[in-house]
Amino acid sequence: MLISIVAPCFNEEDVIERFHEAVQQVADDLLPLGHDMEFVYVDDGSRDRTLPLLQQLAAADPRVRYVSFSRNFGKEAALLAGLRHATGDSVVVMDADLQHPPELIHRMVELRGQGYDQVLARRSRKGDRVTRTLTARLYYRLVNRLVDVELKDGVGDFRLLSRRVVDAVLGLTEYNRFSKGLFAWVGFPTTTFEYENAVREHGSSSWTLKSLLNYGLDGLLSFNNRPLRAALHLGMWLLLCAGLYTAWIVGAALVNGVQTPGYVTIITAVTALAGVQMVMLGVIGEYTGRIYYEVKGRPHFLVKESNVERTKDLIP
Repeated sequence: MLISIVAPCFNEEDVIERFHEAVQQVADDLLPLGHDMEFVYVDDGSRDRTLPLLQQLAAADPRVRYVSFSRNFGKEAALLAGLRHATGDSVVVMDADLQHPPELIHRMVELRGQGYDQVLARRSRKGDRVTRTLTARLYYRLVNRLVDVELKDGVGDFRLLSRRVVDAVLGLTEYNRFSKGLFAWVGFPTTTFEYENAVREHGSSSWTLKSLLNYGLDGLLSFNNRPLRAALHLGMWLLLCAGLYTAWIVGAALVNGVQTPGYVTIITAVTALAGVQMVMLGVIGEYTGRIYYEVKGRPHFLVKESNVERTKDLIP
């Protein structure tokens, strides 16, 4: 069985060589068991020496396949490019910063042999800040009440996929991609095991608070239309409240006569309703923006350089 290792890379010059040595060791261990391996690296527009190092790895190891983007297109695009270029019967997706321990590939291959199409590595949150752990748990609890698929806390991109899962995911052509949701949506027999979170070897994560919030919002909006339905329900509820309030005002005027209108009540009502309208317009705008990107039909990425066959997303 051929196993493809797909590793998106962004400014990984300090660790990419040691990562490759680690996965090479795993490949050597699996070879006597009848498993060959290829390594698919996707350079997501790195600004350091990541690309020259990938070129050196490819020159020294014929199993290395690399793709370099014309600019930074984001991890979702890099993951898609890696899956498109992977030719293995099974594909292991992992980060190149060694936070995903390569030795766990043995466990994944073992579980794949038991018939599972998806083998998910779920990291423990040991060592995380309490606030981050609580925020993550609250997010997953909320999002799983809203979305049409189940997202598991602690399960990221580190996973093994069978060829039919990879083909199913590649068959989903939407521009706005949320891979964790797509993997859950395609289904197929799935199992999960837990591992201790590893410390990043060098540098710091490129994920900022803003990017994490945007990523969480993508997960919330990509697999349901409940925010739009909530806008409709809220509008109907406000209409009902306005009708009841109007009836109360008319009744009070008939009984007690016309009194001076309440300034505070008017200002509060106008401000509150304006805020609700802006929120609802924002929700509609999010969905409209996604439709806008889908209709344009732009490629997910452009390739500057590669040592593999051309794809439809390559520059002509």
